[in-house]
Amino acid sequence: MTYQENYKRWLDSEKVDEETKAELRAIAGDDEEIKLRFIKSLEFGTAGLRGTMMAGTNAMNIYTVAHATQGLADLINKEGKADRGVAVAFDSRNNSELYAHCAASVLAANGIKVKIFDSLRPTPVLSFAVRELHTIAGINITASHNPKQYNGYKAYWEDGAQLPPDHAATVSEFIAAADIFDDVKTVDFDKAVADGMIEYIPASLDEAYMKNVIAEAVNPGVIRKVADELEIVYTPLHGAGYKMIPEVLRRVGLKHIDVVDEQMVLDGNFPTISYPNPEFPEAFELGIKLAEKVNSDLIIATDPDADRVGIMSRDKSGKFVRLTGNQVGALLLDYIITAYEETGMPENPYAIKTIVSTEMITKICAEHNIRLHNVLTGFKFIGEVIKQYEKTGHDNYIFGFEESYGYLKGTYARDKDAVVATMLLCEMAAYYSTKGMTLCDAMQGLYDRYGYYDEGTANIYMEGLDGLEKMKNLMNRLRNNPPSELGGYKIIERRDYLNDTVLDIETGKVTSTGLPSSNVLYFVTEPGDVIVIRPSGTEPKIKIYILAHDVSLEAVHTKIEAYEKVTDTWVE
Repeated sequence: MTYQENYKRWLDSEKVDEETKAELRAIAGDDEEIKLRFIKSLEFGTAGLRGTMMAGTNAMNIYTVAHATQGLADLINKEGKADRGVAVAFDSRNNSELYAHCAASVLAANGIKVKIFDSLRPTPVLSFAVRELHTIAGINITASHNPKQYNGYKAYWEDGAQLPPDHAATVSEFIAAADIFDDVKTVDFDKAVADGMIEYIPASLDEAYMKNVIAEAVNPGVIRKVADELEIVYTPLHGAGYKMIPEVLRRVGLKHIDVVDEQMVLDGNFPTISYPNPEFPEAFELGIKLAEKVNSDLIIATDPDADRVGIMSRDKSGKFVRLTGNQVGALLLDYIITAYEETGMPENPYAIKTIVSTEMITKICAEHNIRLHNVLTGFKFIGEVIKQYEKTGHDNYIFGFEESYGYLKGTYARDKDAVVATMLLCEMAAYYSTKGMTLCDAMQGLYDRYGYYDEGTANIYMEGLDGLEKMKNLMNRLRNNPPSELGGYKIIERRDYLNDTVLDIETGKVTSTGLPSSNVLYFVTEPGDVIVIRPSGTEPKIKIYILAHDVSLEAVHTKIEAYEKVTDTWVE
């Protein structure tokens, strides 16, 4: 079926509501717009779905959500696990609750019981719910930190982590085999509630979740020592952290939690910011104003589904500086290790990071005799390592993170958790405040001890209908004709995670990566710097990660700039 035929089918279908048809009639005659919406279906991958909210097969709407859920339902019924049920959650984005109810209705129509939250929840609460309620799967409707026009669909399996690649591939096959209108089963949401196929999750689960979060404190008494003086500014950026994060902070002893009132309002239009992402300085503008007013040294921001967290801390001049996800990850791990060394380190401790996250972690773990696992990008791979250790009953997980502002301590959930991370950040801030230090001071302490590390990123955007083909061609070109040097530095090791090879260029020895197959290339240069190249799973671009270290930040930045200039030449 051509995109124009698909467009006409939607207009003529009795199953498409009138509001959607009116939206489609408004683009009649606009071939490019019709092509954009109907040339393909929104792809279901290991991160689920993510796209712009509009009518069409290549977008987020009730029909594509229902179609994806039918695929998930088919997987669950194929596995014979319908009786286990599915947990469903949503965030503050426009249409999130609508899409959650739509998904629940499809599951119920397929004979699968649904346990749904009555209002928005942080993503990690959904991960916890899957484990706590022993459901076979979970669905969270969120587009994380994307702009307001986006929404998304994250699917989880019984361990509380997002779907593993093989299950995601099966769901994708079921979706492709099912007609978006004729093969999708659905039932009225209210009727399914009345019939007992959909039930609301009790508030007791929130209490159980918060109890697990609070149990992850490593030095719980330190906050109370400085509670009278410590001022923390927090903003949920109009999202799901608005209620639970302040509550957890109060329970661990914080007395002065100053929230950004304008951003405590739940609003999927994100009226105070254009991009609700704690990676961006703009997200902190209102927080800085409040912090100056209350004389706080720390500002914490969480994204709309409260799985990512970013911070700003005062430097020695009193200016607020945004710390990167890598810096925060290094600070948290070092603090956790320091606290455990004072109070008692768990037996056989291990930590986890992704291959694109700072190599400072490698140095920290080596100096403290902590086993470190490097995994592919995506928190589900951190969850996989935890699961493997649980099966053996050996060793103790103390921390995991990825550079994109995602952190987890504890095994109660299997996705990044801004709630526990915020609690630990406040505990860490309290610890350093007893030493007369801010978190910026603490970061300088890490540089003094472990050396200077920093990271850069480059993005090669390949938008348009042929974007995927361009991305594929660039990766193949780098794989088949790899560079021998980068930025003037010789490459000494090449890893190809798609072909499962690690090549020592000097000796010619080839070994296995030890990780699942993934379209990722990894180059190590002579100074020990790392450059990782991979296609984005959610945006039309190739992402390049540059992990460098040297004797000073200035020297590190010079190297990063040299590497970036080389990557600029890769665009045809």
